[in-house]
Amino acid sequence: MKRNLLSIQDLSSSEVQHLIKLALKLKAQKGKLSTILKDKAIGLLFQKPSNRTRVSFEIAVWQLGGKCLYLAPQEIDLGKRESASDVAKTLSRYLDCIVARTFSHKDVVDLAQNGSAVIINGLSDLFHPCQGLADVLTIKEKYGNKKIIATYIGDGNNVCHSLLLACAKSGIDVRVATPEKYEPAEDVVTLAQVFAQESGSTVEVSTDPGAMVKNADVIYSDVWVSMGQEDEDKKRKKDFKNFQINSDLVKNAKSDYIFMHCLPAHRGLEVTADVIDGSNSVVFDQAENRMHIQKAILAFLLGETK
Repeated sequence: MKRNLLSIQDLSSSEVQHLIKLALKLKAQKGKLSTILKDKAIGLLFQKPSNRTRVSFEIAVWQLGGKCLYLAPQEIDLGKRESASDVAKTLSRYLDCIVARTFSHKDVVDLAQNGSAVIINGLSDLFHPCQGLADVLTIKEKYGNKKIIATYIGDGNNVCHSLLLACAKSGIDVRVATPEKYEPAEDVVTLAQVFAQESGSTVEVSTDPGAMVKNADVIYSDVWVSMGQEDEDKKRKKDFKNFQINSDLVKNAKSDYIFMHCLPAHRGLEVTADVIDGSNSVVFDQAENRMHIQKAILAFLLGETK
């Protein structure tokens, strides 16, 4: 029976830990080519343009010995030119796996329910599981199994949702600070709290960034205005103005904290240049780890390495 990865909740805590260990193992091989995905065809079905997601998946598939095909937004026009159901049924005749980068999470679900190809959520409006797993990989690479606090400050969006679930399943205490009306979805927070109780970690959501950053080991931010939200630009910049990661705010964290951002970043908005370009920043290690965790995901779902 095929396994999909639509959200981190699709994985058990032990599987999350397995993926982290497998990613570290694959990373240590420094790009050595393998045959894990020999004779496997993977399609990148994107509604949104991408830098990290596209390149990291294409290189990951190549290094694992598979064939990767990029399907640009204008080529499929998912949900408009053709329904997600019909696309899933058609592409499943050609592909072993589809990495879907969509606006609506429903499109990812429809692809998973209507085709035989394995579906990996490369980003939807609700979740970004590959990013969340790469984030935990980066944290574990830095701190090992030490008990730490990770604080996310900004919009309670798809990145925030997946970070909540990934940290909760990994035993990492996670805090979130957002402006009012930008909190993460209540059902996602509740689910994260269930996972946290199982792993011995905690989940806290607040509108006070200073309190959430206090003694934090990790400070994480994302853009205030994501793709598809451009018409909210002016309002969001006003609403988030007190949630900028800057030198004053990070003084409340531990002196050796690490700064994380899923990129692209807007210096001078959600984070100042001195923070993201400073010695505490690991944003490019984090970006690299997208490729390594995705290699682990592909190997786990499609290869012989379980």
